Amino acid sequence: METPPWRDRLRAEDELLEQLEDQAEQARRRRAQALKEGADELGSVYALAHEIGLSWTAVAKAIKKYTTK
Repeated sequence: METPPWRDRLRAEDELLEQLEDQAEQARRRRAQALKEGADELGSVYALAHEIGLSWTAVAKAIKKYTTK
């Protein structure tokens, strides 16, 4: 089987990277929504952060960045 020309391979890889970036962005938004719901359920961002073993600032920043758009 012959390898496609480098231009075609490059274009295909660029398209794949764009799709992966879109999927990652969607996952970050879904994760932030879950974090927000967890903070609401547990009563605070601090309680949630303690529960899942992350810093409260990381949790708060993720919620703010990805749920306010």
